[in-house]
Amino acid sequence: MPTINPDIRLALYQPEIPQNTGAAMRLTACLGLTLDIIEPCGFPWDDTKIRRSAMDYIEYVTLQKHKGWDDFRAAHKDRRVILLTTKSDQSYLDFAFRPGDTLLAGQESAGAPPHVHETVDARITIKMASGPRSLNVINACAMILGEALRQTRICE
Repeated sequence: MPTINPDIRLALYQPEIPQNTGAAMRLTACLGLTLDIIEPCGFPWDDTKIRRSAMDYIEYVTLQKHKGWDDFRAAHKDRRVILLTTKSDQSYLDFAFRPGDTLLAGQESAGAPPHVHETVDARITIKMASGPRSLNVINACAMILGEALRQTRICE
């Protein structure tokens, strides 16, 4: 039976909403993945509030915090960083994911700044119906993580 590839990671660039961070913690805990948080966060990192957002999944979360973009890139120098963005024509459904990829989501309100766009290895998007602007960031992460894991699964 196929198992997921635990080498795929999810990263949040300067998250602004603690509930979304909690949902990302729950998502990565359930999938057995590491979550990277690139600081500063747009909210005070309060362990009590984070625990409440992540509910009883917190004990399963593998979390790595980075003091900023440069620290994150240094820690991921041997990994491809794939930006999830509305500012790309490359559909995630047509993208070839690899073991070791880190999927990066930008801020809820503004996405990722230009210097992040310029230094990532690829930029992918979810093609949407005309009209709506974007999905909730964690819904988008879940969709794209699902495809990345499908493509990179390890068969036992």
